[in-house]
Amino acid sequence: MLGKRLRRDVDFAEFLKVLHRQGPPRYLPFYEHLATDNFIGRRTETDFEHWPKDHPVYWQTFVDFWLGMGYDCIPLEIPLSIPFQNADDPGGKSHSSESFAVIHNRADFERFPWPDESNPIDFRPFETVGRLIPENIRIAAGVAGGPYEIASHLMGITGISYLLADDPELVRDLFGLLGRLYVSADRQLAAMNAVGALRQGDDLGYKTATFLSPPLLRELVFPIYRQMAAEAHARNKPFILHSCGNLGEVYPDLIQYCKIDAKHSFEDVIMPVEKFQAQYGAQCTPLGGLDVDIICRVDEATLRAYTRRKIEACLEAGRYWALGTGNSLTSYMPVEKYLIVLDEGLRVAGG
Repeated sequence: MLGKRLRRDVDFAEFLKVLHRQGPPRYLPFYEHLATDNFIGRRTETDFEHWPKDHPVYWQTFVDFWLGMGYDCIPLEIPLSIPFQNADDPGGKSHSSESFAVIHNRADFERFPWPDESNPIDFRPFETVGRLIPENIRIAAGVAGGPYEIASHLMGITGISYLLADDPELVRDLFGLLGRLYVSADRQLAAMNAVGALRQGDDLGYKTATFLSPPLLRELVFPIYRQMAAEAHARNKPFILHSCGNLGEVYPDLIQYCKIDAKHSFEDVIMPVEKFQAQYGAQCTPLGGLDVDIICRVDEATLRAYTRRKIEACLEAGRYWALGTGNSLTSYMPVEKYLIVLDEGLRVAGG
C-alpha cells in the first residue's frame, strides 16, 4: 500500500460541516494534528526529513503528502520567532529538560529577544502552501507549541513552580506577553484566504491530571485560548485545540469559556474518543482518537475491527467526527498501518 494515492473527491466545506456540527458531510473527513518529517519521507519515498524548508520541492512534497491521502484540511504550524535551546543533546537530554530553561528571574525575562508583536512568526510558509493547494482545500493554521508548552520550556516546569511562589507577577507577565504574541499571530492567520481554520497544540496534562492546577489554567492559559478562538470566530472560522493528558476537570472551561469548536488528542487509557463524543459531542467536535499504540502494534484484521468500532461509535446517532489518530503521525508508526486505518474509513463511511 506504500506510495498508493488514496483518491476521493474532497472539499474543505465538508470538513467545516463536521467542525460546526451542521448538516451531514458527504464523506467521513480525515484529520491529523501533524506528521513528523520522518513519516512524510517514508510515505512519499523521499529524503524529506533531511531537507531544509528552502529545498526546491519541500513544500510541494508536504502538500502532496496530505492530498495523496485524501485530506481536505492541511495542518501547518510555525513556531514563535524566538531562540530555543537545542534539544539534540549528545548527553541524552530530552527536549523538555529543565536544563534548557532560560528565564529564571525578571532580568532574564526583560533581556530575552522577544519578537515584535506585529510579526511573531514567519508567515511565509502559509503563503507558500496557500499557493500550492487547490481552491477547495484549506489550511488548519497555528503556532507550533502552545502558551503553556512554551512557558514551561522557557522557565522549566520546576522553575514555574518556584516562581509561582516567589514571583507570581513574573509568571503572569510571561503568559501575558505570550498571549499577545499568539493572538497577534492568529489574527493574521485568520485573515488569510487559504486558512480555513485555526488550530493550537498545547499539551496541558499527563495520564491522571493537568500539569498546572485548573485554577491556574483558568487564570493564565484559558484567557489566551478564548482570545485565539475569538480571532477565528471573527472571520467565521473554527478553532481546534489539540492537547494531550487528562483534561476531565477542565473540559467545561475549554468548551463553554474558551469556546473551542473541536478537540483533538485522545488516549484510550485516559478518555476514549467515543466517551468524549457521548459527553460533549453536541457542543464540541472530537477529532481523531485512534490510539497510536494500538495502530502500531496490532495485526491488520484487529486494526480494521478496532477502526470500524471507533467509526461506528463516534458516528452513532448522527454525531460529527473526523477519522485520525489520537495524537499524530509519529516517526515510529508504520505507514502501512496508518493507510489501513484510512482504507477502513473509506470502506465504512464512504469517500
